[in-house]
Amino acid sequence: MFSLPLLAAEMPASLLLPLAAIVGAGLDRLLGEPRRWHPLVGFGALASACERALNTGEWRRLRGLLACWLLLLPGVAITLLFLLAMPPGLPRSLIDAILLYLALGGCSLGEHARRVADDLAKGDLCAARRHVGWMVSRQTEELDSAGVASACIESTLENGNDAVFGALFWFALLGGAGAVLFRLANTLDAMWGYRNQRFSEFGCAAARIDDLLNLIPARLTALSYAICGRTRAALRCWREQAPHWKSPNAGPVMAAGAGSLGLALGGAAVYHGRLEERPRLGEGRPACGEDIARALTLVRRSLLLWLAVLLAWGLLRA
Repeated sequence: MFSLPLLAAEMPASLLLPLAAIVGAGLDRLLGEPRRWHPLVGFGALASACERALNTGEWRRLRGLLACWLLLLPGVAITLLFLLAMPPGLPRSLIDAILLYLALGGCSLGEHARRVADDLAKGDLCAARRHVGWMVSRQTEELDSAGVASACIESTLENGNDAVFGALFWFALLGGAGAVLFRLANTLDAMWGYRNQRFSEFGCAAARIDDLLNLIPARLTALSYAICGRTRAALRCWREQAPHWKSPNAGPVMAAGAGSLGLALGGAAVYHGRLEERPRLGEGRPACGEDIARALTLVRRSLLLWLAVLLAWGLLRA
């Protein structure tokens, strides 16, 4: 019977990171986000306190940049030092896997989306509007069932990148510290990256840092959606529609995802009481409640593709 240290000694070093990625993604799938004592809850509280202290007076853009560095650098530095203090090989890889698990939010994304799908299946439009409002920043009180389904699918596709593939990309490059860096930066963008009076200046740095960290992952996510669905339509929608979308990273992801699913998404939406005419995404018929499960399947298949590529790369280097 093989012992764990012996197994680790015989395992090629190039396979440790891919296997840690598989373990981390598996933990997220099986356990979901921790219900108590999640590190991001504490980080969010610290970020809120930092914002209240610094988001005042003049030089708010500079204050926002300072807040980002004060929150990101210590967290990533502590993670790096902790990993370097661990013995190389399997012990460090296990910590990497746990850090990736804490950085992923794929299971939570699925829970939110399936809740909306279940509401629509039951014909409970009020509950569906309320629950999709937990996923999107637009106003949902007057959405019909197609509008709720469309909003849920858009959020599922976009957050497939934010909650899964962005963290996995930086994990592949930098291990657990990379996943931590991405998730903390993405959390700051989710808290501060709004174009309103309070955050338009202070949150600018958080939004730009998140855009930079997502530049490559978003396009790899869009490519994954294309490969795992209607490839030609997804690539065409990405090429033709993404440049017109306000977000440089969400545009490719959602356009390719909508094209891959054969759905027409985007269009007008109400944000903070103001109607915004957003560009169309994808092509085909309007979304319905049953399409939410299809969007989750697309994200899941794309995740399996990423893990397979990582494992293949590790085997080629072994």
